[in-house]
Amino acid sequence: MNGGKNLLRRIVTGLTILLLVGAIASPASAQDAESLAVKTATADATEATLDTGSNAWIMTASAMVLFMTAPGLAMFYGGLVRKKNVLGVMMQCIFLMGLMTVIWGLWGYSLSFGGDGAWIGNGEFLCLKNVQSQWRDGAPFVPLEGVIPRLTHMLFQGMFFIITPALICGAFAERMKFSTMVVFSILWGTLVYCPLCHWVWDGGILAFGSPHASITGGGALDFAGGTVVHISSGASALVCALLVGKRLGFRSEPMPPHNMTYTAIGAAMLWFGWFGFNAGSALAANELAAGAFVVTHFGAAAGAIAWAGIEWIKRGKPSILGACSGLVAGLVCVTPAAGFVQPMSGIAMGAAAGIVCFFACTTLKNKLGYDDSLDAFGVHGVGGTLGAILTGVFATRAVSDMAEGSPLGLIEGGNVLFGQVIATLITWIMAVTVTFILLKILDAVMGLRVTERDEIEGLDLSQHGEEGYIFL
Repeated sequence: MNGGKNLLRRIVTGLTILLLVGAIASPASAQDAESLAVKTATADATEATLDTGSNAWIMTASAMVLFMTAPGLAMFYGGLVRKKNVLGVMMQCIFLMGLMTVIWGLWGYSLSFGGDGAWIGNGEFLCLKNVQSQWRDGAPFVPLEGVIPRLTHMLFQGMFFIITPALICGAFAERMKFSTMVVFSILWGTLVYCPLCHWVWDGGILAFGSPHASITGGGALDFAGGTVVHISSGASALVCALLVGKRLGFRSEPMPPHNMTYTAIGAAMLWFGWFGFNAGSALAANELAAGAFVVTHFGAAAGAIAWAGIEWIKRGKPSILGACSGLVAGLVCVTPAAGFVQPMSGIAMGAAAGIVCFFACTTLKNKLGYDDSLDAFGVHGVGGTLGAILTGVFATRAVSDMAEGSPLGLIEGGNVLFGQVIATLITWIMAVTVTFILLKILDAVMGLRVTERDEIEGLDLSQHGEEGYIFL
């Protein structure tokens, strides 16, 4: 116990020192006009022109994605746990908003989007060097990424870095030590998320059309995070559920959601925020963003109807939990496809996700017996996998001409499905392997679970010394 606390203190102290060093060092580094990275940024900025409308949209989308983590996910997850753990789940979401933001600025963005290597980014953007505005030749200079400032691009992508580990928390809710969650999130974000992000979105081995992707079947289409966010978090969630173990009393005593009102409100917030998540991934205010916005909405709608409809058929009544779970499953499924498919395909994908994820969270979960507390694997792992595959079926050049006139999905005779399958398998293998290793190391060093006494008392009191509900 003391060893784990000492390790956490060292990590927090180290992060504080890095933050101070970065804040002091970045201005000097930014003024180094002789660096190759700065010269490249200058050339790019000369060719590109800032689009103020697009910049305003991506900043708004950034706020919408942050809104998904809290209050959205915090409310959604908070309502699903027992009342003695509601603050524990909300604290995980809110604390990660702060923690992952700092990590992203220090090294996460650079590892994800620095350089043009096949496997990982370089130190080009460490501590936001070459990202923030600079004083150059007697005037302010703003590095651009396409038609928006690189600073805006960094901010938007950082919101994905925040919510992805927060999704995993649903798998070990009500039983993991808060200190272990903190260290795990830092390591997971650095060793799983950053490489995957670089592979898919920055010209790495899984990026569609990248020369580095020749070894992986030409790369994959992933508009907003089917592989990077949902498969990675869902696969890791399954590993967490298995290694952390089941909650005390699992299957022997009832563990119903304590406040479905919270969950319903949280689901509605997620639906709203997801417009920024998917449509914002166009990185401009254009027709591609409009199409992604519509597909996102239709996918959520179809998912909600499909899941609740299956419940209605099998159990005689549709539930608000089913509708909420279905809309999230639909949103997850259309995430990789939002900028590549037509709205009617979005409906088909959302409906498929509602049905498939329903059985993953009920039949499959019951047969295998694992305790994925809030169905992070069943919704994000299964839904993300389904979405990545179906993108290879429904993607069309009529929406996004990614292959310069050549067909894309199976519906128009294309062959991108092969690359989608390869990318899905690689993401699964990478996420599962690294997560397994990290958890084994952390279990040996600081332990994964709270004590039995703390779990019975609840994480609100045992981990944070607070109660969610005080009745006088």
